[in-house]
Amino acid sequence: MDTLNSLLLFIHSWLRWIILILLLVGIFNSLSKMQRPLSNVAKKMNLWLMIAAHITLLIGLYQYFFGPKGFVFFRTMGVASVMKNSVYRFWAVEHITGMIIAIILITITRGIAKKDMEPARKNKKLLVFYIFAIVIIMASIPWPGRFGDLPLFRGL
Repeated sequence: MDTLNSLLLFIHSWLRWIILILLLVGIFNSLSKMQRPLSNVAKKMNLWLMIAAHITLLIGLYQYFFGPKGFVFFRTMGVASVMKNSVYRFWAVEHITGMIIAIILITITRGIAKKDMEPARKNKKLLVFYIFAIVIIMASIPWPGRFGDLPLFRGL
C-alpha cells in the first residue's frame, strides 16, 4: 500500500504543475486575445486543464480518505482537536476545500469556453475564473516551509 500511496502522491504533486502552467497560459491567452475568438488550441488547452484538474481531484480524494493525511485525522483525533491544530486543519479541511472550489471554477471555464458568445465577454469571464482558480490553488498548496520540509517536486 505504501508504494501505491507514493505513486499517487507523485502523480498528484506533478499534475499540480501542469494545472498551474495551463492556468497561466489561459490567463495570458485571455488577456492578450481579449477581442478575438478562442482558437482551437486555446479550447484544447482548456479541455486539458479540466482533465488534469479532475484526475488530480480523483487522486486527491483517494489520498484524503485512504492516505496518511486528511480524513484519518478526524477519525483518530476528533473534529475539535483537528480544528485547533493548524497543520491538521490544513490537511483535513483547508486543502481539500480549496482545491474542490478551484476545480469547480476550472470546470465552469470549460462551459464558458464551449459557449457561443461575444469574444471579449467570453475572454473576460475566462480571465476572472482562471484568476480565482489560480489564487485558490496557490493558497491551498502545501508549500515548502509551511508544514516542514515538503519538496516542491515530489518523487525526485
